Amino acid sequence: MAIPPNFEEGQSTYRPPRFNGQYYGWWKTRMHDFIMAEDYELWDVICDGPYVPTKKVGDPPMTTPKTRKEYNDADRKVVEKNFCAIFFLVCGIGSDEYNRILACQSAKEIWEALQTTYEGTTQVKKSKIDMLTTEYELFRMKDDESIQDMHTRFTSIINELHSLGEVIPRNMLVRKILNILPSSWESKVNDITEIKDLQELTIDKLVGNLKTYEMKRKINSERREPKKEKNLVLKAKRNDSSEENNDMAYLIKRF
Repeated sequence: MAIPPNFEEGQSTYRPPRFNGQYYGWWKTRMHDFIMAEDYELWDVICDGPYVPTKKVGDPPMTTPKTRKEYNDADRKVVEKNFCAIFFLVCGIGSDEYNRILACQSAKEIWEALQTTYEGTTQVKKSKIDMLTTEYELFRMKDDESIQDMHTRFTSIINELHSLGEVIPRNMLVRKILNILPSSWESKVNDITEIKDLQELTIDKLVGNLKTYEMKRKINSERREPKKEKNLVLKAKRNDSSEENNDMAYLIKRF
């Protein structure tokens, strides 16, 4: 999922996240979480459409919508859910996006209009999923890359797929990370595979484990460096001493 650079938007638990026409996947996920935290039934309204109170009339009885005057208290409460969901969505978008959804009559229509605008049609969405899936399958950790940088790149692909409705099981993600590590990590991968239950291991725990190992490798490497430099100095001194002896022998032989 693309993340806005230098993201510094102040957050409030009372205001929905703001969408300015960029980084739709980022906003979509955050808006979903905000609405679910406010009232999970609002998300049902966005996904399934508004509730329309009905009544039975005629013989045989037929279902028809009630008029507003026929609403009871229970009807009014469920009808309000749609307007509450509309309110949150409208408060979370800018003027340009508002013009796109001005004719929408329900929260479901607004959400679908924004999805079509910024994610494309079903065919475009499928093409994006195929592209990201290929990127996921070909993903590898670079030789000079840190675990943190690798994890950031990897998570970006996974989040993009998730925002498009493509969810990869956790245990598959864990195995994927273990498989894309360079050959220099083989011993660590074997240790994790033998000791850990990969079905229960989370991504966060795995990455934390790998970061710890990476830090230890760096410390050990830095400890070996001074010894290497010391050996080079001693070797240089021996070479200088040898050259001095050779010069002295040459002078003696000459005179």
